[in-house]
Amino acid sequence: MKKVVVLGGGNGLSTLLRGLKQFPLDLTAIVSVCDDGASSGILRKEFNTPAMGDIRRVLISLSETEPIFEKMFNYRFKTDSYLNGHAVGNFLLQAMTEITGSLSEAILSLEKVLNLKGKVIPLTENGDITLIAEMTDGEIVEGEHNITEANKTIKKVYYKNEPEITPEAIKTIKKADLVILSVGSLYTSIIPNIIPKEMKEALKHSKAKIMYVCNIMTQPGETDKYKVSDHVNKLNEYLDERKIDVVIANKGKIEPNIITKYSSLEQKDPVILDKQNLKGVEIISDDLVKVEEGSLRHDSLKLSLDIFSYLLK
Repeated sequence: MKKVVVLGGGNGLSTLLRGLKQFPLDLTAIVSVCDDGASSGILRKEFNTPAMGDIRRVLISLSETEPIFEKMFNYRFKTDSYLNGHAVGNFLLQAMTEITGSLSEAILSLEKVLNLKGKVIPLTENGDITLIAEMTDGEIVEGEHNITEANKTIKKVYYKNEPEITPEAIKTIKKADLVILSVGSLYTSIIPNIIPKEMKEALKHSKAKIMYVCNIMTQPGETDKYKVSDHVNKLNEYLDERKIDVVIANKGKIEPNIITKYSSLEQKDPVILDKQNLKGVEIISDDLVKVEEGSLRHDSLKLSLDIFSYLLK
């Protein structure tokens, strides 16, 4: 069985994993834990732990448990008290972290309960991990939430202090047949996983191919006007000696009303597949567009089938 490691964070990683778990793969998700907004941010300040939110989403995406349990895990309290907006699953993860002594052990304890179709590893156990962005106007912004809300163009991102990478994450990378940089926010979900020196070194010595699943739409402040080649080139800058071997990109048509909605309300535009500028990288293009309740998503099953087919070559 092929060993596939997916690096990322946020909703994009969860969407991809929901598809990949349907295939016979030895699947591991390494999750960025630098989110400092909403419920995750409050718990981080209170307990000095890594962010729980993206871990929670990934656990549910890989879970084969009853739907009601998923609803409970993701349920957010609606109240006028300090509990407002907190996700139940974040509390459960925090409690298990204190009981077991680490977030990694907490996840292992929940694997059987959730009947996971893969493994989940936090990028780091550091509670004080802080992402920093230098904007094109020279301003320095601290914290993932503040970076996202800054509404400015990012020049580069880095960590305030070099995080200690979870040993299991390094071991998994070294044994992988394929490393996937997931669809998601380029600077705040994907790149944070490949900044640390330990991760760069592990990727350098891994025999695995590196695949990037490109976003369908741009993201304001992060990837305005970016084409597929711009995404790949930016990731290659952070990968140093390693480079992207293969990219999966959308070639499907997006309905004009959806484009107008995203452009006017969220300042997002379709990512153009510019094959002529993608040199030295294998291109897999497919119609990956899926619209659910008016929201644009990757078709996770079709995307995962493309990945599985690539592994069978």
